[in-house]
Amino acid sequence: MHNSTHRLATRAIHAGEPEPRIMGSVTVPIFQSAMFETAGGEGYHDIRYIRLNNTPNHQALHAKLAAMEGAEAGLVAASGMAAITSALLAVLSTGDHLLIQDSLYGGTHDFVTHDLPDFGISYDFIDADDAGSWKGKLKPTTRAIYVEAMSNPLLQVTDLKAAAAFAKENGLVSLIDNTFASPVNFRPAEWGFDLSLHSCTKYLNGHSDIVAGAAIGRKDLVEKVRHKLNHLGGSLDPHACFLLDRGIKTLVVRMKHHNESALTVARFLEGHAAVARVNYPGLDSHPRRRRVEELFDGFSGMLSFEAKGGLKAAERFIERVTIPIKAPSLGGVESLVTQPARTSHSGMNPEDRKLLGISDSLIRVSVGLEATEDLIEDFEQALK
Repeated sequence: MHNSTHRLATRAIHAGEPEPRIMGSVTVPIFQSAMFETAGGEGYHDIRYIRLNNTPNHQALHAKLAAMEGAEAGLVAASGMAAITSALLAVLSTGDHLLIQDSLYGGTHDFVTHDLPDFGISYDFIDADDAGSWKGKLKPTTRAIYVEAMSNPLLQVTDLKAAAAFAKENGLVSLIDNTFASPVNFRPAEWGFDLSLHSCTKYLNGHSDIVAGAAIGRKDLVEKVRHKLNHLGGSLDPHACFLLDRGIKTLVVRMKHHNESALTVARFLEGHAAVARVNYPGLDSHPRRRRVEELFDGFSGMLSFEAKGGLKAAERFIERVTIPIKAPSLGGVESLVTQPARTSHSGMNPEDRKLLGISDSLIRVSVGLEATEDLIEDFEQALK
């Protein structure tokens, strides 16, 4: 049983569950069926069919995701990029213009710069930290503004209140990538955002065993995204839906440890003589600390840092750590280390990366659920 007054941990477990339970099953069964018996609906998108993202496994997740962020509707997709690209194409058409944060995930950057122009859609990057400059980039054809809750990989924090307000003042759709923060730390609908996007591969699932995405927000916009996703074919299979549903149920307890452990690790790194700079929203030294405290309930398990000695020092650190796995992605139970210039942002040209402050020697860390003390001891020996 779920209602809107329940706290987040309760919603994570009970929201979206079928009532009555199917044959008494405590968990939602895997509906491994491509199609469902139907008498027809009002239109094509109402047909009960797996590619149309409306099977029982999809519907349970949609309700759970909406409840997690206090939004009207939710939608799952085959990947985070499927959710992001479908959302952008749902709110933008040929001749339209997009305002988008200048420092963001490499896959999103590549889609906007390489693919949107092929659809006749133009864009301008905005300084996410300078809301006063956004008005000057507005055009009569501007339709949307896109930001990240915590930027990948520098953990910058946009003036999110200003972004949502700017969108409303100028009749724009506001989109935000909430992957790094997760619904535990930030719920965009509560701050006025129209659409929240996630790579569910990361914190929402939390176990590094599926690829999935989500769009959460206004019901009319989520339905537009679903229609676009239906045509593009980015549906999530029933077994992945089942695993994502299971993962979300432990999100709140997992994020508590991610938040606490990452803050401790960040403080250790900041005080280490071999470290030049640490990027983490929970540090007192974060350039937007007051903004961070106002917006977030926690600071995520993501951090990045620069070791003194440049690229060679970074490579030496990554080679020497023994607990974190050297791999891309984030948000799982295991800690991961990577160099964004070689993974998540390798599609950007070196000049663009340098302009944004993403050096070849930048190390990104996804702090997992291992004992914090073990991680610090491992990092200490790797930095010697």
